[in-house]
Order: sequence, then C-alpha cells, then structure tokens
Amino acid sequence: MTKNEQAYLDLCKHVMQTGAEKHDRTGTGTYSVFGHQMRFNLEEGFPLMTTKRVPFKLIASELLWFLKGDTNIRYLLQHNNNIWNEWAFQRWVESEEYVGPDMTDFGRRSQQDQEFKAVYDEQMMIFKQKILEDDRFADEFGDLGAVYGKQWRHWQTSRGDTIDQLKNVIESIKHNPDSRRHIVTAWNPEDVPSNMALPPCHALFQFYVADGKLSCQLYQRSGDIFLGVPFNIASYALLTHLIAHECGLGVGEFIHTLGDAHIYSNHTKQIKEQLSREPGSLPELLLNQEKKSVFDFDLEDIKVEGYDPHPSIKAPVAV
Repeated sequence: MTKNEQAYLDLCKHVMQTGAEKHDRTGTGTYSVFGHQMRFNLEEGFPLMTTKRVPFKLIASELLWFLKGDTNIRYLLQHNNNIWNEWAFQRWVESEEYVGPDMTDFGRRSQQDQEFKAVYDEQMMIFKQKILEDDRFADEFGDLGAVYGKQWRHWQTSRGDTIDQLKNVIESIKHNPDSRRHIVTAWNPEDVPSNMALPPCHALFQFYVADGKLSCQLYQRSGDIFLGVPFNIASYALLTHLIAHECGLGVGEFIHTLGDAHIYSNHTKQIKEQLSREPGSLPELLLNQEKKSVFDFDLEDIKVEGYDPHPSIKAPVAV
C-alpha cells in the first residue's frame, strides 16, 4: 500500500466518521470537516488513485486548458472532456435563446427521473454540437467567465493591464529559487461574485525549491472528496512535474491543504465501496523530453505508464 494513496483514503475515513452534517449551495447536503492536509511524495510515484479508475486524459486536458489561459469549453469538448459542461449548459437553458423543453433544476432531475434524463441528454448533445460547430454560439455560451485560466494567465489589474502569474512564477523559480513569493492565485475578489461560472475551489498555490527539487502546496477552499479531490491531486502533481521539467529540477512533494473538505450525502455508498478496495502500485508519469516549455505541451506529450486501477465508480455531480 502506498503512503500517497493512503493519505487520501485516511481523509475519506476521517470525514465519514467525524464529518458534520451541513447544508450546501447545491441542496444535496454534505458531511464536512474544516482544515485538513495531505502530503504526497512525488518521487514515490504519480498520485493517481488506484482504488478506482481516475481518467488521466481528462485531468491532463483540463490542466492544458488552464495553462493556455482558455476559459471556453470548446477546447475541452474537442478533447472529449465534458467535466465543465453543466455550468455552460445552464447558462444556455436559462437564456432567452433557448426554446427547448424545461430544464429547470436539471442536475437533480436528470439523476432521479429516467424519462427526464433522456430529454436532458438530448439537449446536452445539441448544446455540445453547437459549441463545436457554431463560433458565435461558442463565444456566447461556451465561455465560463474569469475562471482559472484567465486568472492564472491574464489577471486583470485596476489599471487595465494583465498579469501572467504562471509565466512570472516560472521565471521566478528559475532565477530566484529561494524566494518565498512563488505564488499563483485564482481567487480574484472582484470577479468572484459576478464574472465566474464557479468561484475557484483550488484557490491559491505556492512553489518551494530545496535540494534541487520542486514542491507545491495548494490551498483549496472547498473539496468534493469523492469526485473532485482525486482530480485535484493528480492535476497539481502534473503541474508540479511540468514546471520542474522546464526549470531543470526534480520533484519533491505535493501538499494539499483543504478548507471545507466534504463528502456529498449521495456519495457515501461510493466512498464505502472505494474504501473496501486494496490500493495498488502508483503509475509513472512520462513527459515528452523534447518539449522544454510548460506552454508547449500537448495532450500526446503527457502519459502515465503502469496504471492498473480498480474499476471506476460512478456518482452524480452536484451542480
């Protein structure tokens, strides 16, 4: 059993045993703890969960989307990545342009009513095709506002300038590795209330260089433990590897600090199933060594080898 995966499984057990019952924005309800930290030694293997299959290509394509500074789901759909669809879809079905069946409260209704789910799936398919084929429609309904990519690469200042936080922090790591200011933040108080489809959950991250190795600590204000957190662990581990690669460093630790760490009430059965499984060996991350810059990587340049997990476990997304 790897220490890396055990840190996540221990979090699951802790919340199941001690979590406070709380109401939440989605109306689903959660079991929650406040303040938890996990540490992953990236030299021991890439922290992609083995107690259930986690789709690495979705993680990699989402991270590349962030790195490009993109905020439109068209890029994701072009790579068969549907993890941000619901927020864009909601904007369309609530707009005056939408003339289809009533999609009110589509998230929960599609999970409870099979007849409605068929209608929902049909409308979602129409939406996705329009995003892929219609530039005007994609510009209007595919963009999620000032989400991660915008804040990482094009932070808007009060003077009307933009700051490329990620590029700046990479240069800082290269030229001033002992700095305590290797920080990127996605939490922009001006944009949070009105200009984001979803306020950033993984809000701020910081890099640290010691002994020729790059470590990263993430502060995540809100973590969906079953569906979201395994993605976040792998995504920031991948980001650390990519930046270490560009800066000529080895990898150290990924440290994951969570604010509100929660299990949705309709995910407890899935968590129990996952906890009943024995973890396996972690895979190895392979990067195209010919690519030198973080910003030059494409999906085919990033692979994992030796990934042999237990089967995936399905669970509903709270929107």
